[in-house]
Amino acid sequence: MKLRFLVLAAGLVSIPALVAAQQVTLPTSAAEPAEEGLTGSVSDENEWQDLGIAIPAFPTNSSVATEATGGTTEALGKNVARVVFNDLKNNGLFKPLGPDQLPAVAFPQVAAPTFDTWRGRSAEMLVQGFVKANPDGRLTVGCYLYDVALGSELARQGYVVKPDEWRRAAHKCADMVYSRLSGESPFFDSKIAYIAETGPKDRRRKQLAIMDSDGANHRFITNGQATALTPRYSPDYSKIVYLSYLNGAPRIYVYNIGSGQQTLVTSSTNPTFAPRWSPDGKYILYSMAIAGNTDIYRVPATGGTSTRLTDSPGIDVGGSYSPDGSKIVFESDRSGGQQLYVMNADGSNQKRISFFGGRAATPEWSPRGDQIAFTHMAGNFKIAVTDPYGKGMRSLTDSWQDEAPTWSPNGRIVQFFRTERGSGKTGIWQVDLTGRNERKLNTPVDGSDPAWGPVLP
Repeated sequence: MKLRFLVLAAGLVSIPALVAAQQVTLPTSAAEPAEEGLTGSVSDENEWQDLGIAIPAFPTNSSVATEATGGTTEALGKNVARVVFNDLKNNGLFKPLGPDQLPAVAFPQVAAPTFDTWRGRSAEMLVQGFVKANPDGRLTVGCYLYDVALGSELARQGYVVKPDEWRRAAHKCADMVYSRLSGESPFFDSKIAYIAETGPKDRRRKQLAIMDSDGANHRFITNGQATALTPRYSPDYSKIVYLSYLNGAPRIYVYNIGSGQQTLVTSSTNPTFAPRWSPDGKYILYSMAIAGNTDIYRVPATGGTSTRLTDSPGIDVGGSYSPDGSKIVFESDRSGGQQLYVMNADGSNQKRISFFGGRAATPEWSPRGDQIAFTHMAGNFKIAVTDPYGKGMRSLTDSWQDEAPTWSPNGRIVQFFRTERGSGKTGIWQVDLTGRNERKLNTPVDGSDPAWGPVLP
């Protein structure tokens, strides 16, 4: 897996271009393959079945030195299992036990598990794997999922990765387990873009940064010479659109992650807000204020002439397409306060959908298409969800100031940023659709405006 490097335009730093993970065929285990496995749905708000999953350290056939974290393949095997454990633990569906709580597994047992041992530990599922060093310096990471009660193999997957990409193999393993057991699409092997904030409250320096879905492998992209705001990944992950302010002039840029090519989509002396991709990646929505009136516009992602989609007195901001591209949800104060509206993709048939009290802002349509996440302002700022018709509104958080939700690729988790009362410090948080599993992502500085990208190839 070669990594290509790029140098972005002035104001950016070099970042590696991601390539598709190289999958490798694993040997069949000694356990009987299962034709059917446990499946279910996590699309509603009810608590899903808690599954006990044992994840011991991944052994190696020979402990050798590696440039990966830990320094040896033996140490790396434990680190891989820890990442798989944390991924599955933090999504709120399962009850895993990780390598620091379990006995070690010998290399031959990976493909021939001793099920009686795990039955005695009340494990319903078992994730075992291995780490091997290849002659070219790369690593092979294998992952098996077993049904302990049935004594059968549910799935297996293997990847060849460079030492500095070992976490991707761990995320791919967690994705395999999650998808096989839940029946849902994966999301762990994905990236998050956000705005890294430093400096005092009244003079914040805002840089574009990216990291793994669990907060690891953090990198700054811009150097802070220009203020960066509201990033969003393209549907195919190949580009990032974001708003840049330099000397008070707003510009919307698209950066190609693979080639480093920079495209200026549109610029204006008028205040500009919230660029968002269309599902096919051909267009970008944004909002612009002219003479005190803010409307939503659509422009080709390659640049060109903008088309105005709204034309009402007041402020229309924050368009987000439905997954099929047929509709757009946005916020408007045309009724006297910020509320949610839905319109057709061409701007026709604009209708208010929020009638549940308080104000509503920053809407984003779920990848599933069944819900819209938004900021609900009724006293405190909370993250809430509603269906596309404004029915069934539920609050997912209850803090002082939570805002700007973004969805995981499978629509299971909502990410947002939280501002602390008094200090003004901001951080990236996420919560699942039950509202019961909330956690903060570790970032080296304050963070805002998160944007969850698609699952990596």
